[in-house]
Amino acid sequence: MSMPRIRRFLAAVGVVALGSGMLGACASASGDADRSDDGRDLSLPQASDVREAEPSLLIFGDSWTYGLAASRPGGGYAYLTGELLGWDTTVDGENGSGYLRTGQHGGTYGPRAAQLDPVLDPDIVVVQGSINDRRQDLSRFRAAVDEAWNTFTRHYPDADIVVLGPAPHALPVEPGILRVEEMLRAAAADHHLPYISPLADEWITTANYDAVIDTSPEGNAHPSDAGHAYLAERLVDALGELTIHEEPLVALEETETPVERG
Repeated sequence: MSMPRIRRFLAAVGVVALGSGMLGACASASGDADRSDDGRDLSLPQASDVREAEPSLLIFGDSWTYGLAASRPGGGYAYLTGELLGWDTTVDGENGSGYLRTGQHGGTYGPRAAQLDPVLDPDIVVVQGSINDRRQDLSRFRAAVDEAWNTFTRHYPDADIVVLGPAPHALPVEPGILRVEEMLRAAAADHHLPYISPLADEWITTANYDAVIDTSPEGNAHPSDAGHAYLAERLVDALGELTIHEEPLVALEETETPVERG
């Protein structure tokens, strides 16, 4: 699928090569809740570049998008993704919500999408999830997915919509999550939407699970601070790879990281 806005804005702000040392700093720094190895000097986007490009991002999803288990407001992966890109980012996450499952505030993805501000006009919409649907009646799943994605298309006809599939909260991955992944991937193909698969790309494995997921009673199998920072890095990386088919837009530096990549 052609993605002109993603290509233009990644090129405009110069998506950067970031090690998780920088991500760790982002995860621990205070902030507002709303917000190559080829010798090149790659640095964070400058404010003037961001103002000139004026890109905007909406990340929509469940408790992972909300940032549950992050130690500070705005410490979730969705907020950190916006910080890394230097983009104006709106985050809409509801704990427990899915395409079928009702969340903490009574919302499922379709009705929640319909309640979004239509004048927001994001350039890119990332729709994340949903492990919360793993135990629902999946015979109704595709209809709920179509409803939600069609609503985003109607609300934001000029936006590039990206589907971010479920990531495991526990290993081995539950069969219901694998079925959700399969159905989402098929739906994305039918809708001609790009699909990012944390499962297929092994974002979370036995090698890094303990560093990414907080299994304490407080964390309740959600990403830790380091986990949220790591997921932000992976999402920025994945968005860059969507812009061209043969090679990544940016060759990200491999640096020593506190979270191993499987």
